[in-house]
Amino acid sequence: MSLPVLSIRDLKVRFGAHEAVKGISFDIAAGETLALVGESGSGKSATALSILRLIEREGGRIAGGSITLSGTPPLELTSLPEPALQRVRGNRISMIFQEPMTSLNPVMNVGSQLAEVFVRHQAMTHRQALEAARAGLEKVRIPDPARRLGQYPHELSGGLRQRVMIAMALACRPELLIADEPSTALDVTTQAEILHLIRALQADIGMAVLFITHDMGVVAEMADHVVVMKHGQVVEEAAAATLFARPCADYSRRLMAATPRLGAGSPAPIPRPEPVLEVRNLSTRFASRQGLFNRKGAGVLAVRDVSLTLGRGETLGLVGESGCGKSTLARSILRLIEPSAGEVRIMGADITALTGEALRPMRRAAQMIFQDPYASLNPRHAVRDLVTEPARLHGLASAADRRDLAVSLVERVGLEADAVDRFPHQFSGGQRQRLCIARALSVRPGLIIADEPVSALDVSIARQVTDLMLDLQRADDMSFLFISHDIAVVERVSHRIAVMYGGQIVEMGPSQQVLRNPRHSYTRRLLAAVLSPDPARRRAGAAPGAPLPGARAPEAEPAALHEAAPGHFVRPEAA
Repeated sequence: MSLPVLSIRDLKVRFGAHEAVKGISFDIAAGETLALVGESGSGKSATALSILRLIEREGGRIAGGSITLSGTPPLELTSLPEPALQRVRGNRISMIFQEPMTSLNPVMNVGSQLAEVFVRHQAMTHRQALEAARAGLEKVRIPDPARRLGQYPHELSGGLRQRVMIAMALACRPELLIADEPSTALDVTTQAEILHLIRALQADIGMAVLFITHDMGVVAEMADHVVVMKHGQVVEEAAAATLFARPCADYSRRLMAATPRLGAGSPAPIPRPEPVLEVRNLSTRFASRQGLFNRKGAGVLAVRDVSLTLGRGETLGLVGESGCGKSTLARSILRLIEPSAGEVRIMGADITALTGEALRPMRRAAQMIFQDPYASLNPRHAVRDLVTEPARLHGLASAADRRDLAVSLVERVGLEADAVDRFPHQFSGGQRQRLCIARALSVRPGLIIADEPVSALDVSIARQVTDLMLDLQRADDMSFLFISHDIAVVERVSHRIAVMYGGQIVEMGPSQQVLRNPRHSYTRRLLAAVLSPDPARRRAGAAPGAPLPGARAPEAEPAALHEAAPGHFVRPEAA
């Protein structure tokens, strides 16, 4: 192995009196990818932020140890003066953050933000920097890079924004790239493309990569060496192949066991269940405004002629890339967004014909769990009020009964009774998601629509949340429309799967039929992009993501689904 680019020895990081990192040590060699793995709160991001001393901007401090960047002479980053440290940041060491929208300046266009790196570190003129910025966008395979320079972050998709962040991070050909959960919130095809891009650029530049993630599939795909962290300490360190084949630490084994694996099986389909949700030819259009007088334009047809059914006690998994219309469909079903056409029946009642107070019974029958539990809970209210508010609004709980109801609800979702007196910020992400489930259960609904409920959670916490949903379904015959970009999670909980592309359902059927015998090319592409938590199955060559042969463009007229096998429906593809 070549000499270390970065050496960390006995690093300690504190936030006030709390020691978040407790004396960890590791090296990263040139050309090597080292993965820092662990659950939220393990100290992964605190370690990464300490390398560039960004931890100080987060209220933390380096309380001990050394961080040495190779060179002549070597640089001790923990004591480097700020002017010298600024010459290292973005130049010799760069960082890609988890959420590019919060890392990019919303009032500066992409070209200005990327050019700033070249002006600061490469002493280029603004004209030279803009040309280098265009070449940088081209290198990360952003289509039409000259046009993208003039766009703002909000005009780009999540995958394109992440590519812009990668272009900025690699602008000066750094010796070390720190990638902090760069693909966690991305759908499987975009994630596969981003990971392939990082690996290809690493081979081109020869840089070392510190990859921070809780996704063991990503670790298997990217890492040469793995450091497993828990509560600020290293519990295991090994080559990736060795760790996956023979994990030594009990915590490492638990992480592996909690990792969802495609092909692990699904609940058996329910024969002819009683319909709880019936959607017929549902379409939703977002209007646009155009011209000097702000006239209404044709808008965007986000959901196009969707039909589906969901039976009592059944889970229908809905998968597809970002922007395909999954969340819009979910909100349209519950009339949180008004559909443009079609019919939605919940418990037999056509809710598209209801208005005002007539909608109230439907709100009780069908509840929604959103992706971000913290944004779903009012931070100023105690749990006892939050989880019982729907019951109060529907007249199911008096003021005197609310505390007892809150206790029974939080205990039902696996929390302690004293949780009812705490506030949302006092809980972890997984615990907050349990509170959102408890809140939905307070009105005893027959249908719950769960929109990406575990995508931002650690694998072990996500496993606990999906176990809870399965337990509730068995106990109460509850129905779930489960929306996720993690196909392995969808397989584990779903009786049937619907695949969405361009606002349409292109394939739908029993989970194992769809996953083992996919009939639509888009479904095959999605499945090809799923990462396996096994280094032996690491991809080689081009990333999955080539144009789909025959996939119908979103603007085309929708075609009816036809039956490919009993209960397995596929939309015909364009010739």
